[in-house]
Amino acid sequence: MTSVTERDIRLLRDALGPLRDREQVAERLLESSAKHSFDPDKELDWDAPVEDGKWFWPPELVSLYDTPLWRRMSEEQRMDLARHEAASLASLGIWFEIILMQLLVRHIYDKSVTSNHVRYALTEIADECRHSMMFARMIQKGGAPAYRVPRVYHNMARVLKTVSTTPGSFAATLLGEEILDWMQRLTFPDERVQSLVRGVTRIHVVEEARHVRYAREELRRQMVTAPRWEQEFTRLSCGEAARVFSVCFVNPEVYENVGLDRRQAVAQVRASGHRREVMQSGARRLTEFLDDIGVLRGPGRRLWKSSGLLA
Repeated sequence: MTSVTERDIRLLRDALGPLRDREQVAERLLESSAKHSFDPDKELDWDAPVEDGKWFWPPELVSLYDTPLWRRMSEEQRMDLARHEAASLASLGIWFEIILMQLLVRHIYDKSVTSNHVRYALTEIADECRHSMMFARMIQKGGAPAYRVPRVYHNMARVLKTVSTTPGSFAATLLGEEILDWMQRLTFPDERVQSLVRGVTRIHVVEEARHVRYAREELRRQMVTAPRWEQEFTRLSCGEAARVFSVCFVNPEVYENVGLDRRQAVAQVRASGHRREVMQSGARRLTEFLDDIGVLRGPGRRLWKSSGLLA
């Protein structure tokens, strides 16, 4: 019979520690889900008319805000641009959530189906299903089109969903969740904004807080336990995801659809100090976390800087 040494016990304890922590985190998230989950179809008044004189997105968060072009636009045109940008961001959110759901399914494929960790992942997938339908319904209510990301990035995501490692998946998840979450936290208490949009963002903020916690805890764990090649790949893929995210954040077609010159609008957004500060402020909590756990290093950090999301 093989004897169990103190070293064996220590190694076993070290191996079980993250699993126990993971289960405890998932248990708390499941408790929160039971108390604070929403059915948007019942929670929100979808039959209420659009409110005259109210924005679909806070003006300070509109991409052209405080640019020379913005100052020449009428108030009606500004509000119309905000409506289209809200639809563009909701479309981007749906795209990210569909990717996230597939990454989560891959993550739990080989794990214990009776664990709290897997049970919470399935709970989150159910949340994301509701969020995607809610965003799509909000787009329809606003009367703007759904804006698809450029085909090249749409197809790049097919590759990501197939080859992404676990830490890479959770890094991309946080990128898609935290910047939009920061903007939505400014939106739902803003009485200048349409009541429906405020309701949508309130639901998303409450439920997304759990998703962020789940992803952060798992990414922190993975960046400690993953082999070195996987950590390096995560740094690089996360930087590339940041670059793609910044390109896709607002579809340039929104400018044409409100009667603006597309090239002029894009150039002014890129030159806007206000817009750069908004995007970096939205990403700051995330970049500080990623830096803390060792993701923002090497070529990946340079990609983050080129994205404009990291000062």
